[in-house]
Amino acid sequence: MIDEKMKQVVLETFEKEFGKKEGVNAYFAPGRVNLIGEHTDYNGGHVFPCALTIGTYAAAAKREDRTLQFYSVNQDRFGVYKVSLDDIDNISDKAGWTNYPIGVIWAFAKRGMKLDKGFDMVINGNIPNGSGLSSSASLEVLTGFILRDIYGFEVSNQDIALIGQYSENNYNGCNCGIMDQFASAMGKEDNAIFLDTADLSFEYAPIKLDGAKIVIANTNKKHKLTDSQYNARRSMCEEALAILQKVVDIKGLGDLSIEEFEQHKNVLTDPDMQKKAKHAVYENQRTIEAVKALKAGDLNHFGELMRQSHESLRDDYDVTGIELDTLAEEAWKIPGVIGSRMTGGGFGGCTVSIVKDEAVENFKKTVGENYLKKIGYEATFYTVEIGGGPEKI
Repeated sequence: MIDEKMKQVVLETFEKEFGKKEGVNAYFAPGRVNLIGEHTDYNGGHVFPCALTIGTYAAAAKREDRTLQFYSVNQDRFGVYKVSLDDIDNISDKAGWTNYPIGVIWAFAKRGMKLDKGFDMVINGNIPNGSGLSSSASLEVLTGFILRDIYGFEVSNQDIALIGQYSENNYNGCNCGIMDQFASAMGKEDNAIFLDTADLSFEYAPIKLDGAKIVIANTNKKHKLTDSQYNARRSMCEEALAILQKVVDIKGLGDLSIEEFEQHKNVLTDPDMQKKAKHAVYENQRTIEAVKALKAGDLNHFGELMRQSHESLRDDYDVTGIELDTLAEEAWKIPGVIGSRMTGGGFGGCTVSIVKDEAVENFKKTVGENYLKKIGYEATFYTVEIGGGPEKI
């Protein structure tokens, strides 16, 4: 479901900023929301995200020299950022948001896909910034898709996702898992992706929400994962894994059943570490159970597992905070809310809720009023549709 206005804006802005109309193409890559399976993707567990119809739009065209030029409609005060292909080996504070596409170019080169000439790119996104709906992964996948199209690189959508993750880990310094880039690159309309992050095996699961909608609530508390405690959580899980591997043969925390974890958990003598590992194990099993419930048409059980997921992220993984907790806890009180939980990295960002059609307006109004009363500023609500992957438009 392409937004023609967004497409026109990037094409018109491209002509205005770079004085070129011929040979310019438009592209789109989606944002994502994860229905369940949070902080499992770097622990070798399962996740269950879907691509959205909101995302990042771009207009791009190849140049005849080695210059890269970037312009964002969303951050127009930043102006045009210009850099040579010969000067992108290290991340630059001055580059701002362009470190994401530059990081992808850098990561392509690491795989032997070096750009001979530069390009110009204008972007315009309708994912709220800092919302936890993966504007960065959307931009990374979009850049990879554009590079494939313009330069003729032979690379699959799945490879584009892996290159995007590699660039975010090694160029931008956020130790994220594969989920966000995978969901954006591999999205399929009306389907979520049941992905085993241990081996990247996946299946599409149709989302049939007869009489219900997916509603995103944005806390409007800005977060930046590289500056947050995200990397610290990951380190603690890696430490827990190393300790558990001395007593049980596993490659990741996602390999453990709940029974196995309970049997061996006492080797984790740090109570905080034990709680973090517990979340990774239990959340993985919840995700597997949730997909079974969905396939069986048991949306209510799926909703109950969403609630358990949030409670674990709050009590064991400690990544929610008062803003996300308020949105989730107020949602649980509303008749017609099937399930609600935080989604994304946490520390701000969004909740995802499945809400019966007749309850959507009351949900937005009541949760919105109670959030404002408690937090002091407003949350923003979006009813979203599940979309496909990246495309040339």
